[in-house]
Amino acid sequence: MTPRVIGSAATVSARPRASVGGRSSHVDFATLGRAPLRLGFGSRRVTSRDLQIVEATEELLEQEVPEPDDVAQNVSLLRGFNATIPSADKSRIRRRQTRNVDTPRLGLKKLSLGARGLLGDEDEHDGESVASEDDVVMVGRSERNGRGRMVKAKRKGRQSLSASKTLGTDELVRQTHEIERDKENIHVRRALINNEIEEITHKIEALDAIRVKLEDDLLKLQEEELELDDELEGVRERLEFEESASQPARSLSRGAHLPHSTTRRRRGPAFLPSEHAELPPGVAFMTLESHTTPITALDFSEPYGMLVSASQDDTQPRVWDLLTGEEIGRLRGHRGTVKCVQVEDHIALTGSDDGSVRVWDLRRVDEDEDWESGDMLSLSDVAEEDEGSEERSNGIRQGGSNSSRPSSVVEREGSCVRALEGHSKAVSTMYFEDECLVTGASDKTMRQWDLTTGQCVMTMDILWAISHPPTTAPGNALPAHLFPGAAAAAGTFAVPTPPYADGTWEMYQDFVGAVQFWGYALVSGSGDGAVRMWDMRTGQPHRTLLGHTGPVTCLQFDELHIVSGSLDKSIRIWDVRTGGLFETLKYDHAVTALQFDTRKIVAATGENGVKIYNRTSMQHSTLLTNGHTRPVERLRYMDRYMVSGGRDSVVKIWAL
Repeated sequence: MTPRVIGSAATVSARPRASVGGRSSHVDFATLGRAPLRLGFGSRRVTSRDLQIVEATEELLEQEVPEPDDVAQNVSLLRGFNATIPSADKSRIRRRQTRNVDTPRLGLKKLSLGARGLLGDEDEHDGESVASEDDVVMVGRSERNGRGRMVKAKRKGRQSLSASKTLGTDELVRQTHEIERDKENIHVRRALINNEIEEITHKIEALDAIRVKLEDDLLKLQEEELELDDELEGVRERLEFEESASQPARSLSRGAHLPHSTTRRRRGPAFLPSEHAELPPGVAFMTLESHTTPITALDFSEPYGMLVSASQDDTQPRVWDLLTGEEIGRLRGHRGTVKCVQVEDHIALTGSDDGSVRVWDLRRVDEDEDWESGDMLSLSDVAEEDEGSEERSNGIRQGGSNSSRPSSVVEREGSCVRALEGHSKAVSTMYFEDECLVTGASDKTMRQWDLTTGQCVMTMDILWAISHPPTTAPGNALPAHLFPGAAAAAGTFAVPTPPYADGTWEMYQDFVGAVQFWGYALVSGSGDGAVRMWDMRTGQPHRTLLGHTGPVTCLQFDELHIVSGSLDKSIRIWDVRTGGLFETLKYDHAVTALQFDTRKIVAATGENGVKIYNRTSMQHSTLLTNGHTRPVERLRYMDRYMVSGGRDSVVKIWAL
């Protein structure tokens, strides 16, 4: 302390300690810790300048010092301080010094350096011994006797080094106490280090939790960015659509059948009711119950728009108003189960077991109801209708174009605009954009149609593609005879499906499981487990993606990836540019339907719930709340709105 501080302390200490605060002689530890800058001593008020230091040693010593949690009770702060200060090692140094014994110099240091080859060159070549004269130890000495002969001196027994040193009882007792105290200090230091390690561990865990949260926030930002990209693309498409709508309309003959610029690859932003935002995500908020057999196909025009659904053993798909959840009517005309549906605006296309594809105008569905309430058709009427129908050489029948047909026949066709016939077996899949349609059937062929003229433009034979695989780099393809299911493809194709989650199974007979095209690029998935990429200008396959061990049931592709699902219980993501496998998702049951965007993959995998794979965080989730009671078969989603159909014969509407 400085002289001023010492003087002030003496002045304060000389005053009666009982007058502190003017209230009581007892000073509490907590009170001292919270003492203000100005204290009243008796009747005189002392400021902070007059009070330089206040020592309450006696009061402080009487108070109990609080100990932190998780510290040994016998480890105090004072002991911890004493155990860690540098002076704690002085006693050990002093004890070692008391045990040192004065001996002749042995040169141990140089001997050690020489043994390890650490001596310098000047020490090695100076012609002197490693040990100096002072370091030489005489172990024996020779003397001359009276006759001049050398006589070896007798060796004497060397005493122990400890025998020449006496420490004394007091010194040994003191060293004993010092060693015991040093051991206690080691215990204290060990406890302090363990506490520091534990504290660091907690900090690391806290930092890890913060890191995980920040990574989640980063993933959310990536998802938001992808969502904004999709929204921006949709707004641009909407702008193009409205600009084209403001231009002069096309000819009525063309516009009467197909909407302008129909596409399911990109759409404008989905327009949803304001109440949709209040729905909890991942919950089925509406159930459509009318079918009596498992759902085989479904599609809808837009959220809360028009839905078309089909089921097994039912030749008449149902049309629903998704805003009210009511059935509007049915599409009558097919003679077999409808296996594929696509809806764009007010136009719907359906493919059936009867080998035909029909084009429907959903705005005229109510006309079918009027026809159903009228007179029943007789066999003669059916015969007259068959005779009056115009057959073309390419097998395409165009309904409603023959003026010689009785008007009642045209009226009774209702909402069916056109029927396309050419496949010899069931049409299992199809895809159309604008005026181009591609269908795949169990006759192992794919056909390209012009919806404006109703003409079959091209036929692509998958059996020919199997027997003539495209030339690829070594190791990228297997010989034709090693294709999975190639032998079965030559005859009637039928394979049993893996058991669903409820234990049921069925025979799968759709050789062409899925098709999709964009521009001139066509991708197909077939029963031999191969995903093929075709050039629609030539009708030839130019690349085959192998990896699935079961029939391909569904697929979709964009500019970067092809995503395919199969009965082999997997979803495979392929790189469009290289043709290599990008990622594989494994499931417990067969994959029967899928759809994806830049953020997620939604799939029906033979379970009651709908599987969702987050492509950003790579996490899987399942939609089950108020969902299906049997495995999901088909699904379709748009923005935050999804429709699914299951083996429980019901259709569920979900909020995503």
